[in-house]
Amino acid sequence: MEHQDLLSGFVKLHVLHHAAEGEIYGLWMIEELAHHGYRMSAGTLYPLLHGMEKRGYLTSRQERFGKTFRRLYQATPLGREALGVARTRLKELFQEIST
Repeated sequence: MEHQDLLSGFVKLHVLHHAAEGEIYGLWMIEELAHHGYRMSAGTLYPLLHGMEKRGYLTSRQERFGKTFRRLYQATPLGREALGVARTRLKELFQEIST
């Protein structure tokens, strides 16, 4: 991903946004991020999801999907709170850089 160091925060916000709306899983998130121009591999996204879960922003559960299991992620109350703070800061930044 070009300019990864600057854009990684946006990826996390995308993840939190969708995980606050409902359960997400890795492959779907990779495809969703691709719609926004982020090209991510599973080897990049899954450690990000695990890290966000470890920090308390996401929770996960496993669900049987055919012969395999799929890990579904959802935002925790802490994740929803962080998303609210990020939205406020993002609006301020947008106003500042768009003028």
